[in-house]
Amino acid sequence: MNPEAFTAWSVLVVAGLLEAVWALALKRAQGFTRPLWAVSGVAVAALSLGLLSHALRTLPVGTAYAVWVGIGALSVAASGMAFLGEPVSRRRVTCLGLILAGVAGLNLAGHG
Repeated sequence: MNPEAFTAWSVLVVAGLLEAVWALALKRAQGFTRPLWAVSGVAVAALSLGLLSHALRTLPVGTAYAVWVGIGALSVAASGMAFLGEPVSRRRVTCLGLILAGVAGLNLAGHG
């Protein structure tokens, strides 16, 4: 992998993880009734989108967007189960594993 592609994938992973941060911050904002959490969530969302945009300079949009959403969805769901008391079931964990497999597969498939 060339350095430019490595950097783009690295930026995309950070953007995906930040997607989870803003989603969890908005959960804490309780419908924008807690302004600090709401503003933090919106600010991190803007940063996440900015990083996604940067990664799109190098990566194809379909792959990058799917990976970004997949990382965010996986991170939010896992955080909800680990820290917010959301239910853990074999079916949920299996589905999260399928998302992870799809994200990994897109990364391994490359963009060339």
